[in-house]
Amino acid sequence: MDFDFSPEQVTFADEVERFLDEHDDPEVFDLTRENMAQIVDTPKRRQFMRQVGERGWLGITWPKEWGGQDSDGVYEYLLNEALARRGGPQIGKGVGIIGKTILRHGSEKLKQEFLPKILRNEVEFAVGYSEPDAGSDAASMKLKATRDGDGWRLNGQKTWTTSAHFAEWYWVGARTDPESKHQGITLFLVPLDHPGITINPIWTMGDERTNDVFFDDVWVSDDYVVGEVNRGFQYISEALDLERFTMFTFSPIQQRLDLLCEYVRTSSVDAAPLKDDAVVRQRVAQLVTQGEVARVLGLRFVAASMKGGAPPTTQASEYKLYATELSKRLANASMDIAGPGSQLRVGTEDAPMKGRAESTYRYTVIDTIGGGTSEVQKNIISRRKLGLPKNF
Repeated sequence: MDFDFSPEQVTFADEVERFLDEHDDPEVFDLTRENMAQIVDTPKRRQFMRQVGERGWLGITWPKEWGGQDSDGVYEYLLNEALARRGGPQIGKGVGIIGKTILRHGSEKLKQEFLPKILRNEVEFAVGYSEPDAGSDAASMKLKATRDGDGWRLNGQKTWTTSAHFAEWYWVGARTDPESKHQGITLFLVPLDHPGITINPIWTMGDERTNDVFFDDVWVSDDYVVGEVNRGFQYISEALDLERFTMFTFSPIQQRLDLLCEYVRTSSVDAAPLKDDAVVRQRVAQLVTQGEVARVLGLRFVAASMKGGAPPTTQASEYKLYATELSKRLANASMDIAGPGSQLRVGTEDAPMKGRAESTYRYTVIDTIGGGTSEVQKNIISRRKLGLPKNF
């Protein structure tokens, strides 16, 4: 494949950079918030994303009939990476997970109601798959949906739901057929201000909030069933492929890698330059090489997704596995090489790399879990690409 961007793509990337320069705001862009924390969770971030939507950039890959531009996925990739490079909010769940699934499987009503709002960034979503007994194995979810008139009544619990405390709608999977594991799950869209929903905070080691969400007789109309009843796990699997790529951008990894290289180039230990230490040089060289591998794996996903059809599953898992584990290795190396001072909190001016190593050390652990753990990605690759048996 050709790893060079076309002149048109370079022009678009330059246009995005100029736009970001014009809208630079420390309340919108924060480099210490990475990947899963790059969300639209404040009024200023929401307003900024509305401005992105006004440029027609939130639905670049969507069909023109629904307000998109019918452009290749590489433009979405360039936009998302540029936002991540600045520590800005990502195009996220609405455009990627929810919007693209509704486009493929949603009813005309859902398309009419939600797609225009997504393109204008007038609505935020939370995604509810994980449960206390169904984390990595989403097909084991137990949130119960029982038929009640021309709708469904939901009872149970979700956990690890980022965005539930500020989003308007919940994209949630529930069990509609207790007799079938994978063919018994249905996707619903539920308003989060429903009186039967209770949201309790969970604070992560990365200083970000996620949530427990409890359902107590929450009634949902058939109008808000996404696609076909009992086909939800198929839709969730497709959406997770998008999440594994779009929510784990490469730009922050490259940025932290550059930061480590600059620290090694300019710092000394006991009057000996770090750049002359053979062990340090070898470790940095390995990380730089692995960084290029992660970048190319990302581009390979973009190229595969441009062929149309469902998102490329194994490429998404390969990228997510490699990039997030590399991010963790890079954080570990930054802590090791910078020594005890690297434990100072992020933003400490006299800390090595201004404390960035400390914050990413905590964040990167979360990245290897969100969107499916590293172990899940290995299972997907082994079964779907290598053809190994399920219990291998």
